[in-house]
Amino acid sequence: MCGSGRHDGTRQGYDAVAEQYLAGFRDELARKPLDRALLACLAEEAGTGAPVADLGCGPGHVAAWLAGRGVRAVGIDLSPGMIAVARREYPGAEFREGDLLSLPAADGEFGAVVAFYSVIHLPPAELPSAFAQVRRVLRPGGLFLVSFHAGSEVRHLDEWWGHAVDLDFRFFEPAALAEVIESAGFGVEARLERRAYPGEVDIRRAYLLTRRLS
Repeated sequence: MCGSGRHDGTRQGYDAVAEQYLAGFRDELARKPLDRALLACLAEEAGTGAPVADLGCGPGHVAAWLAGRGVRAVGIDLSPGMIAVARREYPGAEFREGDLLSLPAADGEFGAVVAFYSVIHLPPAELPSAFAQVRRVLRPGGLFLVSFHAGSEVRHLDEWWGHAVDLDFRFFEPAALAEVIESAGFGVEARLERRAYPGEVDIRRAYLLTRRLS
């Protein structure tokens, strides 16, 4: 999730669907071998004992996957409803309420950072500020993994799982997003795209594996 006070619609939308989101996505990594491989790479490179941040953690399942492999995982999310669910379900990880534009973390706190489908609610003008925050909380040389929907459209939801919401889902072209991340002080080490897995919405997924340069 994302944003500050200007993103109340995003916060309220995810608060409304927190329980349904958990039910729908709790076990999603079991069906996503590429995601697991990339997360394992992130955990290995973070180094022993270095905490790893999961930005836009939702109900906490990615942070919990990392914690289950011995990682000090810290999930951060805009939605207090999502954070409450995550703390209840996954006591083995730490969870903080916060947003991508002002992360509740110290400078250089994390050995690695992952953001799975959390930048998709940010308007393009806010991406540089979000990536500057990631750079601030990441140690020099640390990896930053971001995933998103590939394309150039914006999809809007007024209803989700029976709840009224006001959510925009933004797609980004991988080359364009890579340029923004590089401008924030990262080097792109890998760029991957894949088709939807069975059961997913038929949208191309993209991943950028990047490293803080200094």
